[in-house]
Amino acid sequence: MRELIVGIDLGGTRLRAALLDRDLNIIERRETLTQADRGLDVTVQHMLDFVAGTLALAPNDTISGIGISCPGPVNPTAGLLVAPPNLHGWHNVPLVQMFQRKFGFTTYIGNDANVAALAEASRGAAQGYRHVIFMTVSTGIGGGIVSDGRLLLGKDGLAAEIGHMAMAITGEGSLGERVTTLEKEAAGPALARKVRARIEAGTSSSVADLVEGDLTKITGSIVGLAARQGDPLALEVVRRAAFVIGLGLASLVHVFNPEIIVVGGGVSLLGDLLFDPMREAMEAHVIDRSYIDTLKLKPAVLGENVSVIGAAALVVTRGGVEDVASVARKLDAE
Repeated sequence: MRELIVGIDLGGTRLRAALLDRDLNIIERRETLTQADRGLDVTVQHMLDFVAGTLALAPNDTISGIGISCPGPVNPTAGLLVAPPNLHGWHNVPLVQMFQRKFGFTTYIGNDANVAALAEASRGAAQGYRHVIFMTVSTGIGGGIVSDGRLLLGKDGLAAEIGHMAMAITGEGSLGERVTTLEKEAAGPALARKVRARIEAGTSSSVADLVEGDLTKITGSIVGLAARQGDPLALEVVRRAAFVIGLGLASLVHVFNPEIIVVGGGVSLLGDLLFDPMREAMEAHVIDRSYIDTLKLKPAVLGENVSVIGAAALVVTRGGVEDVASVARKLDAE
């Protein structure tokens, strides 16, 4: 008889569930559409049925607990999915209570970016480090912070929304500055918006050819493709975004003094086109080299499995409040 953990990744489009062993290796993994457009009640029931089907794959095994990775603000203490931006009509949904009532297993819930930070610190690019900043750069910018081996949650579990750090951009607004956020300036949609505006203003770019002249089809992925192909405009916009992200990371470095920064998400696939300007911006704007002389900056390594692994790690660390370094030790002791 095995001791297994259930890791669930609830996304706006895809729903994933996995059974993981004592070392957080995936034994079984299933995926389906979330069906969020059918409304809260139908989607939750679909989710419960899907997880029941996953549990049916291990009828003779012991389940240590269930972890759920969710989008948007989450209150892990109360077990609530607060207000996910891509699940319309969901507000303060008591997912933990629903799952514990249905299955009888201890259940934990976490913000997807926090959960990803826990996964990368437990089994990914930041394994072995106790002070970790994780950032995901995709259609939005999210993050998670591991401080001295423990997930930083804050009073209500709403901490580490690093994409919403306010930034002042000189040159616009009534006071000569425009207040914006890291996400609004550097996430995938921002790349698309900036390239589209420049093309509309007359700048030549291969991006227009990639979308066959329909500028409404420009996405962050298209901009990234053009940048990798050497398009000057796309490269300029990507470098600018990377510079802004680097400034945000410099602020985080000053506040949390991490050992390692891990960057994931679709935009991170740009590799050195993103990472080199990010590091240059950090180096230019930290107050002292001691903050970055030994700082590691690495891409995430767990890919699309990061959320189910991180959700399972929630079970082992009791919702992220226990030390990530104890994951293997606690699993071996159970």
